[in-house]
Amino acid sequence: MAIQIRKAKERDIESIYSLVRELAEYERGLHKVTTTSESYLLDFKDNIFDAFVAEKEGEVVGMALYYLTYSTWRGRMLYLEDFVVKEKERGTGIGKLLFEAFLEEAKHQEVALVKWQVLDWNEPAIHFYKKYDVVFDGEWLDCKIYLKH
Repeated sequence: MAIQIRKAKERDIESIYSLVRELAEYERGLHKVTTTSESYLLDFKDNIFDAFVAEKEGEVVGMALYYLTYSTWRGRMLYLEDFVVKEKERGTGIGKLLFEAFLEEAKHQEVALVKWQVLDWNEPAIHFYKKYDVVFDGEWLDCKIYLKH
């Protein structure tokens, strides 16, 4: 099955929001979600965040949501806020395609680094990130890839 990785469009917001809720449930935090798909749509239209989606047979099966931020020591950076693939599609390479699209976007935007967090008990995610030149630190494993030295 062909997977298409592309920039998100307004029509994808419901699917993105659904994936965020799926991730929140996996991370035992669904009760903490206060956003709505409507607030996502407004913020997306206001360019507060951007995202890549993975589409398979017309269905969004994964996404990487990110935004531009600033490191006072390094300069411009992209923060990967959420990155999730539907449970039934995990282990098929979709996550790698999404993550690498995000890294390519960071290079295109000429940022100094990318950053995200992963829960310290999320072993599958930690194992995935160890395939890259990642720096881990803290209880929330803050991850960085320096794209410019």
